[in-house]
Order: sequence, then structure tokens, then C-alpha cells
Amino acid sequence: MKLLADTSVWSLALRRRTAASFNANEKRLVAVFSEAIRDGRVVIIGPIRQEILSGIKEQAQFEKLRTTLAAFRDEPIDTADYEDAARGYNLCRAQGVQCGPVDILICAVATRREWSVLANDAVLRPCLEIVAVVG
Repeated sequence: MKLLADTSVWSLALRRRTAASFNANEKRLVAVFSEAIRDGRVVIIGPIRQEILSGIKEQAQFEKLRTTLAAFRDEPIDTADYEDAARGYNLCRAQGVQCGPVDILICAVATRREWSVLANDAVLRPCLEIVAVVG
């Protein structure tokens, strides 16, 4: 099964602290992510790529990260994905759950394609649960 890793996981593996400072959950996430990369199961969408590359102050670091990400092509997102994301956003909001635009798009894309999602983001989980139930 394909694995759509959220920006939080990519950042954990590529941009943040050293592995020695990870807590147990972060170590598990990076291990799962690394194994999925080795198995060729990791997929990415353009909005996640943009989030990963955003906020990098040094051009050399930006280029290094951009080059690393070049090994992964963006999976196409179509109109139905955006419509499902809007529907999911409305469902989440009706249940008092706030989801960001990229988070809800991740939920919609993954649900439509039956991909698993790997995230270190407490906000994404409830959104995914709501969207997956109705997807």
C-alpha cells in the first residue's frame, strides 16, 4: 500500500533535530517512513512539497532539500480530490474539528486512493478519521 507522508514526517526526517533527540513516537515514525522509502511506497503531492520547502532561510539548504525531494514525483491531484477535500472540510467543521487546507487535501487524496497516511500532526488525525469514515 502506498504511504502519503505528511509534511510533519518529512520535516522530522529531513529538516529537524538529530535522531538522538527524538522521542519514541518520532523514532517509530522515522523508521516506518524510512522503510516505506526503501520499499518504494512513499508518495508525495505538490502541496506537501511546497510546505516542506517553505521557510528555509539559507539557499544552500533549500537547494539540498529540493534535490533530495526530486527523487519523488508529485502524484496528480484532480478536481474530484479538491471537491472531496471541500466536502471533508465541511464535515469536519460541522463536527467541531478544524482542518487546514493542506491537511484536508491529504485526507481526501489518501482516502480516494486508499493510501495510508503517516503523520506526526495531532490536527490531521481527527480530520482523517472523519473523512475516511465517509469516503
